[in-house]
Amino acid sequence: MASTAIPGYRLGDPSLPASPLSVADLATLKASLLFGAEDIDALRRAREIVKDQVEAILDVWYGFVAGNPHLLAAFCDAKTGAPIAAYLAAVRRRFGQWILDTCGANYDQAWLAWADEIGRRHHRSGKNKTDGVAAAPHIPMRHLVALTIPISLTMKPFLAKTGASAAEVDAMHAAWTKAVLLQAILWSRPYTKDGDF
Repeated sequence: MASTAIPGYRLGDPSLPASPLSVADLATLKASLLFGAEDIDALRRAREIVKDQVEAILDVWYGFVAGNPHLLAAFCDAKTGAPIAAYLAAVRRRFGQWILDTCGANYDQAWLAWADEIGRRHHRSGKNKTDGVAAAPHIPMRHLVALTIPISLTMKPFLAKTGASAAEVDAMHAAWTKAVLLQAILWSRPYTKDGDF
């Protein structure tokens, strides 16, 4: 399932270290988030709506990052402060696939391993390694969690573009928001001490 078409994309890569969390652990986290089967169905319906809008969604998100210097710094050369165009482009391709993966809602052990890897790529233990860049060496956990809001709120207009009813849009948007928060929680694991997560 790992895609060689997107450099650094590793969902389904059997060489990724396994997540210390099990699918049973994930089930309890989903229960805490009120994330159920209806949310998985809503996400999969959303995938059909957003699959042709991925670039437009990314334009909104990248515009948000570009408009906030403290966020853009994660993609800038640590010495010069200039944005690293190739890094921005590589992350954008993976971010686009992440949208589709999120809407696919396939929560298995391989997905957990990939979520763990994404967390490491934001944390000092793995930041910059995938793309071999010298950007900011760490993304503070507070920003990792805070970004769940803009990534969630900005999705709703895209879900509404194809004529779904208001109730359907609300259901898809609620499911999207839960899925984004679920992942931000998982991505925060490398930031915690052993036994605290």
